[in-house]
Amino acid sequence: GYTESQWQMRYAIIKQANDILRYVPSISMDEALKKRILGEANFNAGYMYFQLAANYADERAGVPIVTVENMDNEKATPRATNIEENYRHIEKLLKEAADQLPFFNELEEADYGRAHKVAAWAVLSKMYLYKKDYKNAIIYADMIINQGKRGLEPTFTDVFKATNNWGPEYIWSVTSTAAGTDGWGSILPGVMLTNGAWGLYNGWGYYMPTKELYDSYEAGDARREATILKPGDKFTFFGSERIFTPASSATCDMQFNKYMEPFSHVNPVGKHVSPNGNHMATDLNVPLIRFAEILLIKAEASIMLNGTGAGDKELNMIRKRAKLIEKTGMTLADLKRERRNELAGEFADRHRDLVRWGDAQDTYAKPLHTYAMKNGSGMPVEFAGRKFDPKIHHVWAVPRREVDNSAGLIKQNQGW
Repeated sequence: GYTESQWQMRYAIIKQANDILRYVPSISMDEALKKRILGEANFNAGYMYFQLAANYADERAGVPIVTVENMDNEKATPRATNIEENYRHIEKLLKEAADQLPFFNELEEADYGRAHKVAAWAVLSKMYLYKKDYKNAIIYADMIINQGKRGLEPTFTDVFKATNNWGPEYIWSVTSTAAGTDGWGSILPGVMLTNGAWGLYNGWGYYMPTKELYDSYEAGDARREATILKPGDKFTFFGSERIFTPASSATCDMQFNKYMEPFSHVNPVGKHVSPNGNHMATDLNVPLIRFAEILLIKAEASIMLNGTGAGDKELNMIRKRAKLIEKTGMTLADLKRERRNELAGEFADRHRDLVRWGDAQDTYAKPLHTYAMKNGSGMPVEFAGRKFDPKIHHVWAVPRREVDNSAGLIKQNQGW
């Protein structure tokens, strides 16, 4: 399945980063460029290890740490003792990267999409949040807020316009284009597009929002309609205004709206949307970490350290843009709602949030619903709850081929 290749792909990037760290230092070349290249390698390795640790590691076992020093070993590298050992290695890599990399605004336009100093700070801040090192999470969030030359877009919808790919809110994203025969980058916009896309394109209709998500927004929250399309909503598709109706084959009567801007243009194929309907890349870069998430990280860490109300300033910055009234005395429950509503449908780790908050078991046990679809008996369509065992399912299973190919040196996660 989907998760089977995730381990191998990330270690392939780590291998490339290690090759750079091994060979580039001895090359005679421009020293500023060399420094940046080494910073990119450290960042890419650190970011991959952060994702690997979040997916596979816990206090019982970490993920293998493959470095320049051990990468040529004939035998597989065993798993780290625990996730804390991984965090220490990630911290080392990302701090080195931050020291070596320029600020984003110091890059030439041709180099946009490469790692930069604030991206390294951002992953560090998020890692410290996961590590429950709230003091350092705040320190690195503040470095971004005060020194990073990043900020919120004026409106929520501005975040998801291709013209703002490199706007103030950008920190790290999947650089994407519709150019060429297939385009390249993230295909998420097409994956979320309703199945068949009303005969004009090849949407897949995956990753659909639920009634529960829709209902979680406060009345008047500008993010709700910007995030979710439901029956009867007006939107622009291939240059024409339409009324949203799901495909007859759809299993849900809503879809995410965040990534629809590339499809809004007249004749978008080839310019804004990939000509290959089976590889639906667009000219919109899909965010991985953006400035709003940094505010949320700081708010959460502040609440965890100092209690109710400690994250009000950052949360109200986000609420103000969403056209909501400012509040005081906001709690962790408020933070959880704001994080869900701000980042819904993004690569912002909703599942990992539920796991680290201890909410996954109860959340996944609840059934989910469409906006208004009925089944053959005239009853609301309901998706049954799922079993989540927090002692097993908080981490993924290590791919069986990795265990087998290592001759047992790489152990499986307990319970899988």
